[in-house]
Amino acid sequence: MTNKGKLLTTRSEQKLKTRRALLDGALQILSPERVFSNLSLREVTRAAGIAPTSFYRHFDDMNDLGLALVEEAGLALRQLLRKARSRIKEKGTAIDTSVNTFMEYLVNNTNHFRLLLREHTGNSEEFRTAINIEIQHFVTELEDYLGKREINDTRPSPLDNITINALAEAMVTIVFHMGGLALDASKHQRDELASKAKLQLRMLIKGASTGK
Repeated sequence: MTNKGKLLTTRSEQKLKTRRALLDGALQILSPERVFSNLSLREVTRAAGIAPTSFYRHFDDMNDLGLALVEEAGLALRQLLRKARSRIKEKGTAIDTSVNTFMEYLVNNTNHFRLLLREHTGNSEEFRTAINIEIQHFVTELEDYLGKREINDTRPSPLDNITINALAEAMVTIVFHMGGLALDASKHQRDELASKAKLQLRMLIKGASTGK
């Protein structure tokens, strides 16, 4: 590689590192008391360890940074479902494995989920729309799974597409509600919430399977 090529690669890597630092800086500040819409550009750049003027080389404004975080969180959720699918093939039932995998995600990505949960009902229409799109991606992947897999782990799903859509949306609602309660809970409380969610999901699937 030429010296010019190495320089371009170094600059590109540095730009990605700075962008990552800004995203991580915003996530670091989020807490039960702080929502994204209340964060300032200066405190985010301070947390990232860069000059405020450098911010605009990576994002148009704070809203642009927030939307990037929403997209990142949505992608992580979709990867979560795929991870759960591969685990189901190895061990456990679909519900147990999916809820356990989600709890792992929540523990490792608390503020990502906090952002989704808070801004989903926040004042910004742009944020609400972006988060709804990401949630719908999650629902769509779950629909696909429910339509192809054995819904009760013993036989093929007998459900029609309308029922599968309603079931997927209800399951996502239960899991997101559990996640909201578990955000700042102790491990014991998270275990109890996970057990309750698993029971609710089983009841939901059983009702959908026998309700027609």
